[in-house]
Amino acid sequence: MTDDSTIKLDQFLKWIGAAQTGGEAKIMIQGGEVQVNGTTETRRARKLVAGDAVMVNRQIYKVEFP
Repeated sequence: MTDDSTIKLDQFLKWIGAAQTGGEAKIMIQGGEVQVNGTTETRRARKLVAGDAVMVNRQIYKVEFP
């Protein structure tokens, strides 16, 4: 799998608009506010792949790449 088919969790949170800055994303992740595939994720550099489900602010976002 190539790097262009993954995205870091903190970058994804900024891309979907759940966090305005990397610092805000870091606080959300380390605070236990984010789940990936149903499990609380505290690593902001967690690499997401297509099909992963990210839940933040009671909304679920599917990771998809064009």
